[in-house]
Amino acid sequence: MSTRVAIVTGGSRGIGRRSAERLAADGMAVVIAYAADTAEADAAVTDITTAGGQAVAVRADVADEAAVTALFDTAEQQFGGVDVVVNAAGTMTLAPVADLGLNAMDRMHRTNIRGTFVVDQQAARRVRSGGAIINFSTSVLGLALPGYAAYAATKAAVEAVTRILARELRGRDITVNAVAPGPTATALFFDGKDEQTIARMAAQPPLERLGTPDDIAEVVAFLAGPSRWINGQVIRANGGIV
Repeated sequence: MSTRVAIVTGGSRGIGRRSAERLAADGMAVVIAYAADTAEADAAVTDITTAGGQAVAVRADVADEAAVTALFDTAEQQFGGVDVVVNAAGTMTLAPVADLGLNAMDRMHRTNIRGTFVVDQQAARRVRSGGAIINFSTSVLGLALPGYAAYAATKAAVEAVTRILARELRGRDITVNAVAPGPTATALFFDGKDEQTIARMAAQPPLERLGTPDDIAEVVAFLAGPSRWINGQVIRANGGIV
C-alpha cells in the first residue's frame, strides 16, 4: 500500500500541530493547512521532516471553497491522495451573551461552522476508502460554562455535521468522528484567562491537571489509524470532567 496521507487544518500550532506531528510519526505524509503564520507552518514542516517524516504546508482559509479545493489538490499532487482529514482549525472569543460583539460571533461561525463544513465537503468527495474524517468539538458543551455560549453553539453544529456525515458515507468504509477536548494547555485556551481561572479549570478533572496537546493527539491518532469500529461518535477527551 502507498503511504497514507493526512490533511491537518490548523496544523501549524497547538493541538493541530501535535496531531500533525503524531500522524507523521505514525508514517503518514502530512499536509499542514494554516491560516496566516507562515513561519509557524514552516517550523512545523521542518520538525516533521527533520524527524524523518514527510510534510508540506499550504496556506488556506478553511471557509473558502476554492482555497480548500486547492488544499486537497496539493495533497493529491504531492502524495497521491487523501486518507485522513483532521479539522483542527478553530477560533474562540469568550463573552456573556449580553456582551459578545456580533462580529466576533460571525468570525467564529465562519471558521468553526462554515470552515468545518467546507473541509468536510471536500473530504466526503475525496477521502479514499479506509480513511477517516476527524472534526473538533469541545467538552464545554457538557459543562455549559458562562461566557462560552457562542463558541459552544458553533461546536454543537460541528457535532451535528459529524454524526450526519458518518451516515451519509454509508458503504464507503470512511469513519467520521469528532474529538471534544476539555481544558487543554494551548495558546487558544490561555488567551484572556487569569491564573486563578486557569488553576480552577485545571482542578476540575479527577486527574487534576490540564490536558496537553499530546493527550489530544493520541486520540486523533487512534481515530485516524487502528480504530475502524468507532464511527459517528464524539470522543470527550477531558480527563473525566463530564
